[in-house]
Amino acid sequence: MRTVAVVGTGLIGTSAALALTGRGLTVHLEDADPDAARTAASLGAGTTDAPDGPVDLAIIAVPPALVGKVLADCQRRGLARWYTDVASVKAGPRTEVTALGCDTVHYIGSHPMAGRERSGPLAARADLFEGRPWVLTPTPETDTETLNAALELVALCGAMPIVMDAAAHDRAVALVSHAPQLLSSLVAARLEHADETAIRLSGQGVRDVTRIAASNPGMWVDILSANAGVVADILDELATDLGETVTALRALEAADEGERRAGAAGIEAVMRRGNTGQARIPGKHGAPPTRYETVAVVLGDQPGELGRLFGEVGALGVNIEDVVIEHSSGQQVGFVQLSVAPGAVKRLAVALREHGWSVRAD
Repeated sequence: MRTVAVVGTGLIGTSAALALTGRGLTVHLEDADPDAARTAASLGAGTTDAPDGPVDLAIIAVPPALVGKVLADCQRRGLARWYTDVASVKAGPRTEVTALGCDTVHYIGSHPMAGRERSGPLAARADLFEGRPWVLTPTPETDTETLNAALELVALCGAMPIVMDAAAHDRAVALVSHAPQLLSSLVAARLEHADETAIRLSGQGVRDVTRIAASNPGMWVDILSANAGVVADILDELATDLGETVTALRALEAADEGERRAGAAGIEAVMRRGNTGQARIPGKHGAPPTRYETVAVVLGDQPGELGRLFGEVGALGVNIEDVVIEHSSGQQVGFVQLSVAPGAVKRLAVALREHGWSVRAD
């Protein structure tokens, strides 16, 4: 593959274009908003010049409701040899593609499982897909060359290909992406009119839960509209769980000791179910979950402190598996939680203390 057209220069389209230009491919950019395409081009994502002839692959990076229409237009123009879309919902667009009479032999649906809270070309990153799953949804009509072109795209972007049925994909993303987005927004909405004193108590827990609530509402309306029924089914199940949890909490306030015990058992059960589910989430690079331990370091709010800490950890030969930074309310310090292999905790804590860091090892 040497030439690509990216139709739609938002976060995903521009990120793919940046990754591909970084690998030496020629990328042609199109967008219904010419300013967006020019912005992407100014970032080094490609050129807004039209290709001289059909490119190898066209990436349709538009909202799910527009995939069929845009694909039909691109095929009518003979834009590419092969086509894929990167919409976050697959079954609906596939139905429309078929209804519009598009060529389904040279088209394959796909969905890179990556994103950010920000949208638009300015939020794009060339490494957005590194190590992330990228779902491909071929049909019996998809020919081998089309599938191979999509696999090459995934490899060039540094992602991991996963082949799925379109309907199964939509059920999966409803569970791991779409429903969590709404739940995050619902929790954050409780903060809208909260007392300022309560808001000042916000710690890492509420930041973690509400991080994705900063996402673009218009973009999510497009996504959820294309997968509304499946997401609603999951929220129905969550509503049942929530109702049972409310009942258990009320029971904890009961005068009867038996009711209180039943309430405590109900809360413990839902927490344990949460433990079990969370433990199933894949670890780094899609590997099985791995248990790490945490070394917490107090960090002053001065330029270069974080880099100095990372440099000293690296000099000790300890790999940082994950990092969380929590800022202290009202003080110019933060707490950096370094997740490391259990065997490295004691050695790292001792060495950092010797270098003058204030350390707490869990």
